[in-house]
Amino acid sequence: VWDLTGHKLFNFEGHRAPVYSVCPHQKENIQFIFSTAVDGKIKVWLYDNLGSRLDYDAPGQWCTTMLYSTDGSRLFSCGTSRDGDSFLVEWNEREGAVKRRYSGFRKKSAGIVQFDTTKSHFLAAGEDNQIKFWHMDNTNVLTSIDAEGGLPSLPRLRFNKEANLLAVTTADSGLKILANSDGIKYLRAIEAQPYEASKAPVVTKNGVDFLARSIEKKRSLDDVFDKSNKALELKEIVDPVQCRIATIPDGIGGPTNKVARLLYTNYGRGLLALGSKGIQKVWKWSRNELNPWGKATTSVVPQHWQPNSGLLMTNDVPNNSEVVVPCIALSKNDSYVMSTCGGKISLFNMMTFKVMATFMPPPPSSTFLAFHLQDNNIVAIGMEDSTIHIYNVMVNEVKSILKGHQKHITGLAFSTQLNILVSSGADTQLFFWSIGAWDKKKSLSIQIPAGNAHVGDTYVQFHIDQVNLLVCHETQLTIYDASKMELIRQWVPQDGLSSSVSSATYSCNSKLVYVAFTDGNIGVFDADSLRLRCRIASSAYQHQTSSISQNVYPLVVTAHPEEPNQFTVGLSDGSIKVIEPTESEGRWGN
Repeated sequence: VWDLTGHKLFNFEGHRAPVYSVCPHQKENIQFIFSTAVDGKIKVWLYDNLGSRLDYDAPGQWCTTMLYSTDGSRLFSCGTSRDGDSFLVEWNEREGAVKRRYSGFRKKSAGIVQFDTTKSHFLAAGEDNQIKFWHMDNTNVLTSIDAEGGLPSLPRLRFNKEANLLAVTTADSGLKILANSDGIKYLRAIEAQPYEASKAPVVTKNGVDFLARSIEKKRSLDDVFDKSNKALELKEIVDPVQCRIATIPDGIGGPTNKVARLLYTNYGRGLLALGSKGIQKVWKWSRNELNPWGKATTSVVPQHWQPNSGLLMTNDVPNNSEVVVPCIALSKNDSYVMSTCGGKISLFNMMTFKVMATFMPPPPSSTFLAFHLQDNNIVAIGMEDSTIHIYNVMVNEVKSILKGHQKHITGLAFSTQLNILVSSGADTQLFFWSIGAWDKKKSLSIQIPAGNAHVGDTYVQFHIDQVNLLVCHETQLTIYDASKMELIRQWVPQDGLSSSVSSATYSCNSKLVYVAFTDGNIGVFDADSLRLRCRIASSAYQHQTSSISQNVYPLVVTAHPEEPNQFTVGLSDGSIKVIEPTESEGRWGN
């Protein structure tokens, strides 16, 4: 440490590896310095020669930078491990312990992530050719921007003191300056000053890009900050008057027959439920003055529908029905449904409820079914013995058997965009298979939080773009980029939603994710950032206090195929609820 005249005042010794960063600070009239080294050690020094006073271990135990919030009240660090895992955390500085971990980094980085803080309670980090933003009080990514491209994989960035300008490095060794409305006014004031234009910063290939045209930009710093303020306005729905609810008549048949699987018909005019006892029921909305299009709505209660013959769609159920896994798949044109409940697979005609065919008798039993998106004759069938059978209904033949999982299959999802099938299993593994050749492209394990076993049902669903993949496990929600087979986002139960996840699904436009929890709560999340927009308490849709006290909760959630703000839950007592926001709100949260 030197004074401003160049006279050396102190020499701090104690690190056993090269020093990577320093962070001087003053608190309660005490001046001190944090320093980090490339072995992951963090030390705290007072301005004396008595050695370090505190020693921390940085997450990742490699290169870490520490910064205080602008008001000096909160301490953060950001760094990367030698393996490429990045960490952004808030510290309890008195205890030397991590207080909060922020999610949103890709699984591996080729270098060291840099970050900065602002006086308006934001964090920003450069990663994945983007700038990612967090609010300090929310561990999920608020938003990310690419600044119109041209950023390196790990851009460096820095806010100015007023937090109205953000400088970021570019891939061609230049800089870009991002500005909010106050920053643009400041830049215009500079441009208006009477000096030669040649002395003012201009857009150059390797120079400074002041983004004077930022006024027309879709994403400025104002967009980020405004979005964060809205993000903090979490919508809490605790009373039935705060949303619209329709209870399906008779449900699936009572508490001994739980709603195991639940689907909307493809045109959104009916619901199809499979109970744990093997019986399927269909409800349809009729056309009338209140519902001229006959679409699913909470304004009209649907009617249980059966053909004139009175037939039921009933699956064979073995005696040990407690261990079977009910599964169901609906053809794209709603003409037939395939289901099983521990026995052979039955193909039902949706108009007559007659059994058109049966196949694949156990053992092993089937545990998940999925139609090919473009060919209703091709079905992927997950099995209890961990294999996946590719079955052709037309010729009644298994075309291929896929092997790799260690436990039974719990999820299957096709992407014709990427020409792949993704499978998930109770072994918490994801497998990516090529369609047609049916060979394995890659496998990976989802990142289970510490202290949890690597077991449990894992479900998969593709985004409408057929590239992003939603993965649901009782311990988390994650989003993968299936084209790269890499993790993008992760959310773990926390704060007001701390119970296990029971089910999750994209909305029809893939802008929301509806998530059910085992304590009865339902969360509505932004699909891109996994930010919680709205929490719906069980008291809002369970009118009887006895149901709440008996811990009735949603086992499955399904989204309307055309109305992005409507979803339906099947509960553990056999009841089914259709839920929408109020007409005045029109959507779930901000």
